[in-house]
Amino acid sequence: MIRAAHRSLAVLTLTLVATAVRGEVYQEPGAFLAEVFGSTPAPKVLWLTKELQAQASAILGHAPAQLRQRYWSDARRSVWILEETGKEELITAGFVVLDGHIDHVRVLVYRESRGQEVRQTSFLKQFKDAKLARGARLDRDIDGIVGATLSVGAMERMARLALYFDQASRG
Repeated sequence: MIRAAHRSLAVLTLTLVATAVRGEVYQEPGAFLAEVFGSTPAPKVLWLTKELQAQASAILGHAPAQLRQRYWSDARRSVWILEETGKEELITAGFVVLDGHIDHVRVLVYRESRGQEVRQTSFLKQFKDAKLARGARLDRDIDGIVGATLSVGAMERMARLALYFDQASRG
């Protein structure tokens, strides 16, 4: 009986740890792509040359984690599924770039213990129609959220990166 209780406690503990590491999945990336395109186009790859790496590093404040970035596009829009650390954990977000401006943003997976407000429509709508301005900055200020400053910063950096990558992918 005690052995079974320990086993149950161990299984519960492992389940909770796995859930915490995985985070809160609001939408699977595949479902996001299907929502944007109807039927998902084949992915494309943007290879991060030294020049692209340097600019991505300037935008992120650190070197990008990968040497290539997968994206999906049609004639006018592209979708970038990016990850950036908020305070301690990765935030996964999808960015739709239409004709050089952000059409919409969705937080797909949120792994932080606080700051989930960045997934709310009231916050995300600030990115609508944002473009890159001089210095790879957004052409507008993004209002912060009390208690989610680092998550807000991560979302802003990913938005800038999505716009920059869209420009680079279109030559």
